[in-house]
Amino acid sequence: MVLSNAKGSIPLYMQIKDLLIARVTEGEWTPGDIIPSEMQLARELNVSQGTVRKAITELVENNVLVRRQGRGTFVATHDVDRALFHFFHIVNDCGTKILPECRTLSCRRKRASRQEASKLKLSSGAQVVCIERIRNLDNQPTIIETIILPTELFGDLGKRQASNLPNTLYELYETQFGITIHRAEEQLRAVAAADHDASLLGLEAGTPLLEIERTALTLDGTPVELRISRCSTSKHYYQNTVL
Repeated sequence: MVLSNAKGSIPLYMQIKDLLIARVTEGEWTPGDIIPSEMQLARELNVSQGTVRKAITELVENNVLVRRQGRGTFVATHDVDRALFHFFHIVNDCGTKILPECRTLSCRRKRASRQEASKLKLSSGAQVVCIERIRNLDNQPTIIETIILPTELFGDLGKRQASNLPNTLYELYETQFGITIHRAEEQLRAVAAADHDASLLGLEAGTPLLEIERTALTLDGTPVELRISRCSTSKHYYQNTVL
């Protein structure tokens, strides 16, 4: 990538930001790695340290990098805190957010539906891994999840026993498959509980549920997971902060 100061070109700090993102997506720096100091990067790229700092600050704000006082700047990793505060938005009536416990009902391979293939940008009839699980909040079954993953990226998951899957899947994607979820797009709608969901959640069929359809993407914008969560809202609700 050529850095340019030409009039009307992309600002230098944005060029540096794109360059740093490329180094992460191409695997030069992996989750948990410390990146070179601002001074080192400024020297390497022949720009001011302030320009590098501005690029890094935006990446920290976007949860791509993490600054650790006295230690340096690191590529962000998925842990319980990140799973809870960046990707989970269900709270109880007191506004408290708790990462739910889950029980996996099934983990299998299947042919993608037309909608699943479209959302994950797969060819028609592509094979996917389908995970179904129930998540408990405050010791009550509250969320039914269906998770769809491309076998090209996650094929080994389809060979696992459901009981071997961890609670926080994003950490598993990162540590065992080298795939980091950077952002997610969600759509919310109200649905009526079908007999299967109602039975698992201890509700009457037809009870209103909140359905959250989430497409999770990597840093370069590749969709790698489709997750549909159907939530009981009798004691919980969806909360998100818009900045």
